[in-house]
Amino acid sequence: MGTGEILRRLGRAAVVMGLAAGLASAAEVRVDCARPAGTIRPLHGVNDGPVTFNELTDLSAYYRELGVPYARLHDCHWPNPDVVDIHAVFPDFRADPGLPASYRFTRTDDYIQSIVATGSKIVYRLGESIEHTRRKYHVAPPADAQKWAAVCIGIIRHYNEGWADGFRHGIRYWEIWNEPENRPAMWTGTDADYYRLYATAAKAIKARFPDVLVGGPSVGYGGKVTGTTLEPTPFLAGFLRLCREESVPLDFFSWHRYTANPYAFHEQACAVRRLLDENGFAKTESHLNEWNYLPNDDWQPMLLGGQGLVREKFFDEMGGAPGAAFVACALLFLQDSPVDVANFYRGDTGGFGLFNEHGTPKKVFYAMKAFRALLDTPRRVEARGSVAGRLAVVAGVNAAGTEVTVLVSRYRSDDEPLDLAVEHLPWDGPTLCEVFLLDASRNLERVSSETRPAKAFRLSHPLPAPSVLLLKLSRPAPGEAK
Repeated sequence: MGTGEILRRLGRAAVVMGLAAGLASAAEVRVDCARPAGTIRPLHGVNDGPVTFNELTDLSAYYRELGVPYARLHDCHWPNPDVVDIHAVFPDFRADPGLPASYRFTRTDDYIQSIVATGSKIVYRLGESIEHTRRKYHVAPPADAQKWAAVCIGIIRHYNEGWADGFRHGIRYWEIWNEPENRPAMWTGTDADYYRLYATAAKAIKARFPDVLVGGPSVGYGGKVTGTTLEPTPFLAGFLRLCREESVPLDFFSWHRYTANPYAFHEQACAVRRLLDENGFAKTESHLNEWNYLPNDDWQPMLLGGQGLVREKFFDEMGGAPGAAFVACALLFLQDSPVDVANFYRGDTGGFGLFNEHGTPKKVFYAMKAFRALLDTPRRVEARGSVAGRLAVVAGVNAAGTEVTVLVSRYRSDDEPLDLAVEHLPWDGPTLCEVFLLDASRNLERVSSETRPAKAFRLSHPLPAPSVLLLKLSRPAPGEAK
């Protein structure tokens, strides 16, 4: 493709390959392929599985395309959860948890199998889905914590040991409840009620299955974050004290964040890690297992009073170009954050999902797809130019040294152009340069493809926010260079 055609397809954009000079007052991004910077981590896990809408929507091909590393099982088939939740799997609490006949595994078997078939691993949340209804049905503290723990053991036996015509999925992560401080939507009991349930279940599970990892409390709000310091709420402080003083297993600590600042995840991750370390949990993993873009940091559109156009606009922004740029930025900022697992909320359909109710990918899906492209070049190299909360960049090289990928996400800006330079490419000779854009009018479409002889690469581009730019550089195979 010639330069004239490139300019016609980009409109106002000016793309200059090779040794073009940068633009004045540009946002400068510099990539040095000769300076290793670790490994790009697959932190693009999601909540929930690919099959929904009574099995009339199957997103499995998209899950495979993204290479989803972990799917967390919470709010599955919401708002009418009929899988995963304790009440769905063990419907009569009067029954004997030691008998296979007491369980109703079939629906959950199918649901989990659809996830496993995509290659994703599982984080199984033991508990119940959120209930925004006026009447609460399943989020009260179990009447008998010991029996509830025995039910959890039956579930783990079924999915990891083949019990009750089960499976050997090898699920490592087992989470006890979700957001018990979110009352009454997720928990109608007291702090002490949850502490009792967690301690009872965690000890029982680890005693029976010492190789699995048990965690929680899946806290929605853990306290005020200032810099790298988290001032824990009384609930969280009490939970950590319980685990420390009574030797209650805490293999992973799970927490949530919804925000309009993509850098906030990094800040809170650092604060959570510091809090855990200072409380004697240096070996405890940190899981950000619910996160998403919250336009204007405002939950009001989700409440009853936000019904209608306000809520529609809220979700349109969340799934559109602003949400896509936000998600790409967040995933890039998380690369330098002390988290072990991250799960976007959510991977399936609906307002928070990657797809609309018809199974059509939203722009936020293409942000995930752009991030996935980075994992094909996992040897991270130095990339300078990120600006907290506004612009993020990560670059990598493949193991063979024949491909370089650069992902730039611009969430907010003053519309200054982008000046991107890539130095010290790991090959000599021709370079195939491909540019893909995600913005209000494009869904990660290739807007230019050109082969150049230069060992260095330079691109100047307007890139107004919100938008995502994916650059792929590669050494053409013999006979492909033009």
